[in-house]
Amino acid sequence: MQQGGKLENTSGQGKAAVVPPEVDRWNWGAFLLNWIWGIGNNTFIALLMFVPFANFVMPFVLGAKGSSWAWRNKRWDSIEHFKRVQRKWTVWSFIGVALFIALLVGLFFFISTMLKNSDAYQLAYSRLQANPQAMAVLAPPIKTGMVQGNIHTSGPSGKADISFSVEGQKAKGVVYLDATKDMGQWKANRIELEIEGRPDRIDLNR
Repeated sequence: MQQGGKLENTSGQGKAAVVPPEVDRWNWGAFLLNWIWGIGNNTFIALLMFVPFANFVMPFVLGAKGSSWAWRNKRWDSIEHFKRVQRKWTVWSFIGVALFIALLVGLFFFISTMLKNSDAYQLAYSRLQANPQAMAVLAPPIKTGMVQGNIHTSGPSGKADISFSVEGQKAKGVVYLDATKDMGQWKANRIELEIEGRPDRIDLNR
């Protein structure tokens, strides 16, 4: 409806509100921040994010329908005011996602660094360097990559299942270690080098 040539502001009138076409657009803030955005925009259906299974589809529903729901559920000064606020939500949602990804990457590097400083890794690396066959195939100097897997210790006991990439002047591959810690000492149950392009592995325990 229009009043005096201007489109009437129907925001906050619930289901009776007429949603302007320029408002009814995909909403990145609703998609990425979902329930947080929902609370801030009086769109409490976003709390379905806490319901199992529903939380898989709700981000997409909020992205598609969030703008129209927010227009109906909350009073806005104008269309421009609504769009300005939603743009801020979009900016903060992308910042939040970027920070989350940075946190995951940082956590991955931190865990890998901790694993690389472990006695289990040092055991594997020393066995690699001490194996003539492995050194002949790889050819020093040897570079090692990030360590993956897990190490669990409890006092003098522990278990390690890790792997890390290795690269020499002639070849590259992956070292796999299965080790246990008993009375404070690590023992390699199995430690093998898989060379890229070769079906057989080198037993580094020999």
